[in-house]
Amino acid sequence: MSEQPDPVRSALLALRTLGDALDRMHGELGDDMAMNLTDLRALRMMVEWERRGTAVSPHELARHLRISTASTSKMIDRLVVAGHVERRPHPTDRRARVVVLTDHSRKTFYQHVGGHLDVMRGIARDYDETQLRYITEFMTRIARAVDPASGARAAEAPVVGDAVVERNESAIVVEVFDDTPTH
Repeated sequence: MSEQPDPVRSALLALRTLGDALDRMHGELGDDMAMNLTDLRALRMMVEWERRGTAVSPHELARHLRISTASTSKMIDRLVVAGHVERRPHPTDRRARVVVLTDHSRKTFYQHVGGHLDVMRGIARDYDETQLRYITEFMTRIARAVDPASGARAAEAPVVGDAVVERNESAIVVEVFDDTPTH
């Protein structure tokens, strides 16, 4: 009689495999855009906030990335020189500045992730709403276990059964994927 695989071990191995695959995907995007991981995380944040119609300040970038304002300033300088972002006046506070994506940076980001997104959407459609809620809950709880501060960045709390699942940075990335135009 053969032993059944341990479902917990299988789920954690699948999660590790997903993490490795996402690391490779982000590494390819970073290489294509000549960006390091922190730069890429800033870009992903800016794509999401832009989609929401929210201006991104250097201070918000620093807080999101958990880096100093001095490091953020250097990163923004590097991204400006590379043609990925521009500094502009804040739309409502003329004393402040915001950071915006360039058309080239946005287009390159969407071109790279578009093919991956079509495949991911197709796979997600294989699951019903209840299954997706449980998958979301599992991944969110794992993210919080690995990075407790991710719960502090939650934007809303979808409900799974009686449990509350907080959205974290990983969920925001999925949201960017969900609305990314395909080309």
